[in-house]
Amino acid sequence: MGTDSTDCMLLLAAEAFQSKNFGLAADIYECQLLHLCDPSTQQHLLVKRADALAFGGKLTDAFEIYRKAAEIDRLRPVHLDNLIEYLSNSIKIQDGTDSQNNRQETHSDCVGYDAFTCKICYEFLYEPVTLPCGHCFCKKCLDREKMPVCCKECNDTRHTKLNDVDNYRVNVVLSNLLLKWYPSQLLAVNLRREGNGLYSEKIMDAALEKYNEAIQIAPRDHVLYSNRSQIHSSLRNYEDALHDAEMACKLMPLWSKGHIRKAQALVCLGKCEEALREYLVVITLDPESKLAKRKAQKILSDLLAPVTDQVHNRILDCTSLLSSRNKIKGGILNTPTSSCNTTTSSKSYKEYKNIASHEKLTSSPTLSEPKTGGLFETMECGEKKGEDQVDLNVCHPTVIDRSVFLKRKRSSSEDSQVDSSDTCKRSKSEVTQNEEATSWSAVLSDLIDPADLECSLCMRLFYEPVTTPCGHTFCMKCLERCLDHNPKCPLCKMELEEYLAESKYNKTVLMENLICKYLPNELMDRQKVNAEEIADLSNLNKNVPIFVCTMAFPTVPCPLHIFEPCYRLMIRRCMEMGTKQFGMCLSDNLKGFADYGSLLEIRNVEFFADGRSVVDTIGIRRFKVIEHHQRDGYNTADIEYLEDVKVEVVAEKELQSLHDAVYDQALIWVNSLKEEQKERIVEHFGRMPEKDSEPQASANGPSWCWWLLAVLPLEGRAQLPFLALTSLKDRLSGIRRILLFMSRNRSSR
Repeated sequence: MGTDSTDCMLLLAAEAFQSKNFGLAADIYECQLLHLCDPSTQQHLLVKRADALAFGGKLTDAFEIYRKAAEIDRLRPVHLDNLIEYLSNSIKIQDGTDSQNNRQETHSDCVGYDAFTCKICYEFLYEPVTLPCGHCFCKKCLDREKMPVCCKECNDTRHTKLNDVDNYRVNVVLSNLLLKWYPSQLLAVNLRREGNGLYSEKIMDAALEKYNEAIQIAPRDHVLYSNRSQIHSSLRNYEDALHDAEMACKLMPLWSKGHIRKAQALVCLGKCEEALREYLVVITLDPESKLAKRKAQKILSDLLAPVTDQVHNRILDCTSLLSSRNKIKGGILNTPTSSCNTTTSSKSYKEYKNIASHEKLTSSPTLSEPKTGGLFETMECGEKKGEDQVDLNVCHPTVIDRSVFLKRKRSSSEDSQVDSSDTCKRSKSEVTQNEEATSWSAVLSDLIDPADLECSLCMRLFYEPVTTPCGHTFCMKCLERCLDHNPKCPLCKMELEEYLAESKYNKTVLMENLICKYLPNELMDRQKVNAEEIADLSNLNKNVPIFVCTMAFPTVPCPLHIFEPCYRLMIRRCMEMGTKQFGMCLSDNLKGFADYGSLLEIRNVEFFADGRSVVDTIGIRRFKVIEHHQRDGYNTADIEYLEDVKVEVVAEKELQSLHDAVYDQALIWVNSLKEEQKERIVEHFGRMPEKDSEPQASANGPSWCWWLLAVLPLEGRAQLPFLALTSLKDRLSGIRRILLFMSRNRSSR
């Protein structure tokens, strides 16, 4: 067969594999092998054929071909990439669920999970730092994250400039609460840190002692068991290392680092097949784990390598795949036929969790628990930063049965093992020895003091708490009002210009949850007060906010530049209350503002980084001020709305005639203006409205009247009386007199 023909067939096989036609790919590779003599090429095609058989569900045949390839030369990691991918992917296929959708359910089910858990390390929240999105993490965990930091809870990346954790400080209120509520947990964390320091100095016995003390205080802390497992491995206490690793997996079933620790201990004990299973679990939890892939490839390479001397070759026994061991929930080879096709499991997560702890050779209960990364940096065993991050697209931890490979014969000393039931008993007893100890989420009632959760600005219980980069927490509304006056933290005076530029602040989730859980009555009272304030602010008859500035008219646009702190607050409240309306009045030396004005409606607001804003408004109604007030630095008023008094029959005809005449007169004046003046008027107020066919159709009268009054060169005091008029006839007569006066002045020039 020619070289070109061979290349074409191999290309066809590769395309068949990509299109998931694995049977065709395997057949093509088999045919091409008949014509090859070169060992290197032959091994390459054998591996390709084995890959196709594996992905086609014929795992028995696949392992036989892998073994033949290994007889030519030891399989390299690149040869096993597809096999590793198949084995790990099969775990996800087995469950058939999306772990992302089950994240909340899994979190609540996991042992050790509660509100005070850092979602990066899944350890007790220590030195909590609050990100702009409102979620809290350990400061040390954030220090290890890549810049800019992406929140592990909401995947928020919008606050790129703000997510520089070097500028963030520990949340003061939360830190004080944790110190008051959980002193023993903080003591355990400190002991762990001391143990880490001793481990880095290679003082193993002292480090082990620190961890023993920490576990006595916090017996349900999975990180402590994981790190102590590494210390035991360093001391060559491999059975103890395995026991601690299994405890870590039990407490946090889908935490990749626990399975890595377990796999490392199993390798040291010579249980390579079980170690392989654990590494495949890790790959399922964290597809980016280079360490797990490298170790799994090495173990597979060793298992597939030919055995010489008088030791029997290990061959794949297909019948072993159908043994009772493969009926364990979550097993990858859970098949009813000799083709070893994977099937979709119908068991729920809870069923897996209940069964797995009792099944032999099953790694851990099945729960979708997100990963943790970068723990115990001095004990990484060659792992690079970020390698122990776990993807949530995971299902079952049990991957491959030990009986897939028939083991080498071992001596009696090699076969000696610690009874697994004893290990289980030790695990259970150690966890339950302090079962009644205070849980992270269990806070003694006498420790809960509402004063610990009070805003330092309003001296009331936090309502919609927001935490600044400097670590101080305030009510959202309190903070906004302070930043209106000065872009600095009210307590420490740290510059918050970039924080202010966001214009939208996110509530500190943990703080709000704590208040809801532990202070429900106080929160209800606070909500009532807030509801009363909202109802008061939403009333458009009493205490209506008044912007004291210029004349405004119904139907006429009125753009505003807002920069004063009191008016920033006023506009923000109008937007938040949903009314989007406020009054506009001229100033008055005696009363503060005039007795008549226009109600404006906000059409759009454009905020600037320094807190200023440009507000696009339009007049909608006229009003008369009944009583003048003030609120939080700006003016308010009790008002009543004005409407034109309608006329009928003869008076209506006279009004129509007057209306048409004044409109024509106004049109003549507008057309007499210079083009530059017209352009400026149109740019600011728009074009002159058309003549109304029914002058009395609107309660405010014809819109062109108000447009004309806005563009006429009159002072505010001369325009103000027109707002007070409720007679359209009087308003039209006044406009006609003004136009006649202006026409005479122009003629005399």
